[in-house]
Amino acid sequence: MNSNEINRVSIVALGLSISIFFLITYVICITLGFFWPEWGLHQPWLQFFPGFEWLTAKGFVIGLVESVLYGWYVAAVLGGLFNFFSR
Repeated sequence: MNSNEINRVSIVALGLSISIFFLITYVICITLGFFWPEWGLHQPWLQFFPGFEWLTAKGFVIGLVESVLYGWYVAAVLGGLFNFFSR
């Protein structure tokens, strides 16, 4: 392994990790919001996920898809910046 490989982050591994983290967090929040709606845990999703609807199958799927997209966006930008500046 050369020194160039040590200082680089895998965008694919980072994208998968962040996307799965966002998915888990989303599902936990939706589950908690289902059981305790008075907590208002669904409110942030209305802001951050265009097209999200509370307690509908369509809204849930939109949230899942957008969680993955946000995860890949963060990985691409953060990983790209890290790889650029670690050179």
